[in-house]
Amino acid sequence: MRFEDVLRRLEPLPDPLPAGPPSLMPQLHDAGGPRPVPGLDAPLANARPAAVLLLLYPDAAGEAHIVVTERTDRGGHHSGEVSFPGGRAEPDDGDAVATALREAAEEVGLDPAECGLRVIGRLPGLWVPVSNFAVTPIVAVADRRPTMRRQPSEVAAILELPVAAILPGARLVARERQFRDRRLTYEAYQIDDLPGASPGLVIWGMTARVLGGLGAWLGRAP
Repeated sequence: MRFEDVLRRLEPLPDPLPAGPPSLMPQLHDAGGPRPVPGLDAPLANARPAAVLLLLYPDAAGEAHIVVTERTDRGGHHSGEVSFPGGRAEPDDGDAVATALREAAEEVGLDPAECGLRVIGRLPGLWVPVSNFAVTPIVAVADRRPTMRRQPSEVAAILELPVAAILPGARLVARERQFRDRRLTYEAYQIDDLPGASPGLVIWGMTARVLGGLGAWLGRAP
């Protein structure tokens, strides 16, 4: 998808984004059958605040891309997963925008001035149950592809996701895993064909749901 088309469709930013593919919503399986994970769209009052940066930019050919990262495998809740640059809020952060930009600078070396970054809005917070974070996605656009370098202790690879890969009709793959004592099933975006990605790498969970909503908005009929 052309970056200029993304800009036309992205401003103003809808609040909230439309729903993406329903199969991206994880389902818990227990004696009562499959059901949505409770509370995913309502962050708990005691959740820890965090923010991520959803940054869109043009490549050299003018096609729109999004920055995502493959996390290093450190044995924690989100090790080895794909996420937007971001993390928990620090006391000195003025707001969620400051958190997202600080974390992006730390994780991928983002320099907002160098790439002509402009924040265009924020999306409603989402609760991540396994780590108890209330995450605010900050949406921004850049005039040109940013120069990026990864922080090796946190980021295994910086991945440049084409917007075309999240538009309606994009290929999704079925996955499952154990969540505590129950089975969790979901569909995900498979991205192991991107340069630098690990074999079998997928985007699932909160990151996939945000991307699914963005794809639904950008891919809507004119």
